[in-house]
Amino acid sequence: MKSVNPGDHLDQYFIESLVASSGMATIFRAIDLETKQPVAIKIPHMEVESDPVLYERFQREAEIGQKLDHPGVMKVLAYNTRGHVYIVMEWVEGRLLRYILHETKKMPIERATKMAAGICDALAYCHRNGVVHRDLKPENIMVDDQDQIKLIDFGIAGLAGSRRLTFSKLSQVMGSPDYIAPERVKGSRGDGRVDVYAIGVIFYEMLTGDTPFSGPNPFAVMNDRLVNNPPPPRELNPEISEALQEIIFRALERDPADRYSTANEFFWDLEHLDEVVPTDRTTRKSAQKGQPLSSRQMLQYAGMALVPIVILAVLFFIAKR
Repeated sequence: MKSVNPGDHLDQYFIESLVASSGMATIFRAIDLETKQPVAIKIPHMEVESDPVLYERFQREAEIGQKLDHPGVMKVLAYNTRGHVYIVMEWVEGRLLRYILHETKKMPIERATKMAAGICDALAYCHRNGVVHRDLKPENIMVDDQDQIKLIDFGIAGLAGSRRLTFSKLSQVMGSPDYIAPERVKGSRGDGRVDVYAIGVIFYEMLTGDTPFSGPNPFAVMNDRLVNNPPPPRELNPEISEALQEIIFRALERDPADRYSTANEFFWDLEHLDEVVPTDRTTRKSAQKGQPLSSRQMLQYAGMALVPIVILAVLFFIAKR
């Protein structure tokens, strides 16, 4: 695929400017010459087209984006595979939540709650339609100037009825440990509750300016969520109500059976704070903070780190043959 410069024409689209470039694709702002409306065009890099695993991820994003139709989800308008391979998406004026968090650190309670409710509402719709995002984080949430949210990047999402993506096994467990549910750390694909957990982490971060689990490296961060409970958010931000703290704790339960079973339950509590009854959690225990990993734990996480490397090596060997 030849490089695309602003001014090139892709079918009925006129590319105006480069918006962003990531490891997988380049995104342009363009004008649909038929509707005269702005759109976003995502064009995969050449190495993505030549890599079966990454290309299937790109296709999965297009498939899910065309299936879903909700104001809180980035809509895919068209997917072209002839000549230039690209996805055409609705154009959204806004910024990534990550940029907003960099600027504001702690958000005002009302603003953060509104955004969290919007994320829950969008995910509840996705889950009802058989889609689990699996990579929810501030980098994958767009926010407009009215604080309305749009979920983006469904490249490693689970879609009911679709073939299981090999890439899902290699997803972001090592690269983005802050928002991964404990069951995913242990190797389970999980269900919609992995997204509920991610919302809990994001909400915690919006209200306190920090993520609930920490460590000097991804292994330590993952171990922290497996053996420790998150610091109470009210200790970091006394303006957080007991009801909001309870909601966060429910979303961050280590055992998914104790967590909100659906994003809709999370949403309902955010909309009915006066009905949320705090739970006595004084008996909950954590491992001592700063406790070093045992030899067994180190071997377990080292083994997890080797899994994607081994699988990628096998895929590379098969491709060469």
